[in-house]
Amino acid sequence: MRATLDPRTPILVGGGQFTQRTAREGKPQESLLPIEMLVKAARLALADSEVGEKLVREIDTVAVVRFTADSPGEQGRLPKRMFRNPPGAIAKHLGIVPRRTFYTATGGNTPQWLVNCTAEEIANGDCEAALLAGAEYLATWMAALKHGINLGWTEGVDTDTGDDPEEIGDARPGTSDYEQRYGLQFPVNTYPLFENAIRCKKGHTPEAHLKWLGEFFSPFSKVAAENPHAWFPKSRSPQEISTPAKNNRFVGFPYTKYLCAVIAVDMAAAVVMTSVGKARELGIPQSKWVFLHGCADANDLWHVTERVNYHSSPAIREMGKRAFAMANIQASDLRFIDLYSCFPSAVEIACAELGIAEDDPRGLTITGGLPYFGGPGNNYVMHSIVTMMEKLRAKPGAYGLCTGNGWYVTKHSVGIYSATPFEGPWQREDPKSYQRELDAVAHPQFIEQPNGRATVETYTVVTDRRGKRFGIVIGRDEQNCRFLAHTPNDEGSLDRMMREDILGRAGEVTAGTETNLFQFGR
Repeated sequence: MRATLDPRTPILVGGGQFTQRTAREGKPQESLLPIEMLVKAARLALADSEVGEKLVREIDTVAVVRFTADSPGEQGRLPKRMFRNPPGAIAKHLGIVPRRTFYTATGGNTPQWLVNCTAEEIANGDCEAALLAGAEYLATWMAALKHGINLGWTEGVDTDTGDDPEEIGDARPGTSDYEQRYGLQFPVNTYPLFENAIRCKKGHTPEAHLKWLGEFFSPFSKVAAENPHAWFPKSRSPQEISTPAKNNRFVGFPYTKYLCAVIAVDMAAAVVMTSVGKARELGIPQSKWVFLHGCADANDLWHVTERVNYHSSPAIREMGKRAFAMANIQASDLRFIDLYSCFPSAVEIACAELGIAEDDPRGLTITGGLPYFGGPGNNYVMHSIVTMMEKLRAKPGAYGLCTGNGWYVTKHSVGIYSATPFEGPWQREDPKSYQRELDAVAHPQFIEQPNGRATVETYTVVTDRRGKRFGIVIGRDEQNCRFLAHTPNDEGSLDRMMREDILGRAGEVTAGTETNLFQFGR
């Protein structure tokens, strides 16, 4: 590697991840505490650098990806802010004396966004070495609740470190109060709205599209089957994925359970970043260095009801363009790809906007994806980054892409990585420079109190273990204004919505006190 490499170039020098299976084995009381999970992942990342203890003394920044329990909204019996300062707590365990401790906002984009921001700080001289970590513990917590086990987590020394971290990132709730009346705060209710709009664009019937979804995601499960960290290391056939069954019920039409992210997992991952100069000073082997060649971050129009449509993402398109330009490569130059895969619609939209074929022979995941590898809350992409580091070290000339998606195809981050050195001064383009145009993109006018003739733009039927619950319609009135409505919740109406293609169907919408009602024409 050339001695002329800019010493301020940011690099990833250590990565670690693990999956805790005690809850699946029926032993939740033996599970590590969340802070202990973070510490274990951090130790693995530090050891991966091959200079662990020397590196510990140089870390000036510790950042933790927000636990799902601490995310906005109602989390049921999950206690919020069980730990006052997660990054401060793990720093104490590791003997790190950081200048800064950060706790991020919510979002599946957050790990990649965190890497992008940290790389910029390293390049600017504002940071010398950083530890980035995240963990999720819902499998253990839910198992303990189910069996009435007191884990004692709220009583440990890590719950209150005596100080607070700095909270960073875009902390806006993902939905408006109005959208929450219709249940759009639940991803499993919202992503199907994107999926049915994509189906319309593809020209598929509901039956044909469900079959296609099984074919689309089956290769993801095959990758998970070969991943020792996967929560479900099992290959599933297209038919198994797309066929409704007792263990694979519909969750939000057209999604069956096997098409949805699994958040009830116990997983942790961490990465360590430094400058090239610091890595040389510490003696970190060059074989460990992974460069961030391109990166970008962007938001789509914030609320789902404001979107241009439900089959595209101007933000992913712009973000991809900026990242590929920074890396000076094209999508065809990638060897490894990991697209955020909470639901199929997120992957389909990313493929379309990044110029990647849905049946790309390179594959669309390196982990197995969130439904099969596991969807550890906001921290999945930390796992994909660690996995990407391993793959790129084994193929030094190759490039890999990781994407992250927060809320409801809302917040996006991308990173393009390689063990090949980055040439020239490393500089991240300020996302504000292109976000302004994305915020100003033309989109349909939304009205809260529609009345009269209307048509269906997209829809879903919300289902749970009790069966079909209610229908959600996003439609257009005769003035082409967009609205939200529920449908009659009788079995006949909901069954019709799951059997027939109702996209573009006409009907009547009536404004209500709490929610609007859309009824199909006879």
